[in-house]
Amino acid sequence: MICWTDFRQLPRIVPSTNTCESLLSATEHQANARLRAEREAVETFYRAFSEREPDLVDTVLTPDWQDIPMAPGQAAGPEGIKAIIRMLGEALPDLRITIHDTVQEPGKIAVRGEITGTHEGPLFGIAATGKQVSFRLYEFHTLQKGRVATTWHMEDWFGLFLQLGRFPAQA
Repeated sequence: MICWTDFRQLPRIVPSTNTCESLLSATEHQANARLRAEREAVETFYRAFSEREPDLVDTVLTPDWQDIPMAPGQAAGPEGIKAIIRMLGEALPDLRITIHDTVQEPGKIAVRGEITGTHEGPLFGIAATGKQVSFRLYEFHTLQKGRVATTWHMEDWFGLFLQLGRFPAQA
């Protein structure tokens, strides 16, 4: 009997239908386990912000993780994002990141989310206003061996600044 375990591979000859089903189940199980592990890695990345636990990123980012684009003055790699997590945590101590949608395939996850919090500390040169804020984020992650390797992101900073009624001072 011929059993297709992956449409990108040549068919395999197997002795019975039961074996074919077993191969398919094992392949599906491995694919689902990979997707689940990658989704959990991305969720943990966002939890680091919401829980104000910068060291969580060490468990889910590759050592050479790339953040594109980097913030002004941001160091490269996981250490750079830890400083951003701390800065945002001081500016928005009740910061929460909510994931509204994800689109995923093995090794890639797109996220549509929202950042909320109360502006209680300086943020990009803007003194605390006490205002509740909410702004969107759109991010695209690549993953290698269950860890986030690259993040391309776009946050709605313009929308945030409008809510605060200010724009950062120009240098």
